[in-house]
Amino acid sequence: MPSSLPEWDAKHRRSAQEGEPAAPASFVSELLPLLPHGSALDLACGTGRHTLLLASRRQPVTAVDGSDVALEILEQRARASLYVTKRGQERGKLSVAKQGIQLVQADLERATLPADAFSLILCVQYLQRSLFRQIERALMRGGMLLFETYTHAQLEFEGGPRNRAYLLQHGELRVAFPNLRTLFYRELGAGKGIASLIAQKPL
Repeated sequence: MPSSLPEWDAKHRRSAQEGEPAAPASFVSELLPLLPHGSALDLACGTGRHTLLLASRRQPVTAVDGSDVALEILEQRARASLYVTKRGQERGKLSVAKQGIQLVQADLERATLPADAFSLILCVQYLQRSLFRQIERALMRGGMLLFETYTHAQLEFEGGPRNRAYLLQHGELRVAFPNLRTLFYRELGAGKGIASLIAQKPL
């Protein structure tokens, strides 16, 4: 997998040229009817497979990524789908989309998430442990977190990240958000190594 922003930009360009956008993760699409409809945050959104899924039900989404190329592709796809898209670069603290999709290019290593701002946060195939406490604070009371990414078990399979710093330890995700209530948790090690979590901020 790419390890630098220029490599991610190149990957997103190639993917956009090669054909259809990637499908949303089944972990997200299968749960869609059960997810809150309020303001959503898609962390490390890439070219927006989950952002567009949420926006298709007229949910306001703040889509954040470090790659300007990925956000350009997402913007084109959003406009083609008639979703309202707002473009801009945020410095420091992220703002919250009131309608449609708000695209934010940001270095997540330095970004500050607004507190009590989102009813839904998605983080899929991205691991930045320094964001864990911010994610908890950014959820509204009753808000939900969907988090899914690779574990060390992925090293037994092809593809995915190879740097152990970006792989979850066994059981790590289960205890990563102690201030949230776990609704669902699983780890898979057949075909790929991933951990999936659904958690909710208490009312």
